[in-house]
Amino acid sequence: MVFACSGGSNVGQIANDAAVRLNDQGTAKLYCLVGAVSHIPGMVKGAESAEYIIAIDGCPVGCAKKALEHLKLKIDEYIVVTEKGIKKTYDLHPRKADIDKILKKHYWRKEWKKSLCLRLKKRNGRKCRES
Repeated sequence: MVFACSGGSNVGQIANDAAVRLNDQGTAKLYCLVGAVSHIPGMVKGAESAEYIIAIDGCPVGCAKKALEHLKLKIDEYIVVTEKGIKKTYDLHPRKADIDKILKKHYWRKEWKKSLCLRLKKRNGRKCRES
């Protein structure tokens, strides 16, 4: 499950767009961060049922991370867009190249899946394909 910042800056929009892409490619299910942190019962229950949580924040303020910590949910993968060399501006129309930078195939397709498989195996013996 992926939760993302969608703040009022380019990096907030990049975080959200990256999460949408992960959802669209079947890598992770995008879930409503605001609904869960607002304590909407069904959304909290859904978030608590996640086997693996990815949080993507736009900047070091870390709103998505703080929201998930407030819910006492364990974050398995954490990405901060500005830590990938993208400068924060208030242009709400992110460049495709910046979104691509966050979703480099070598990281999300190999390292992330390998990490996910190892964690799921440890947690509940679940088998999965790492490639």
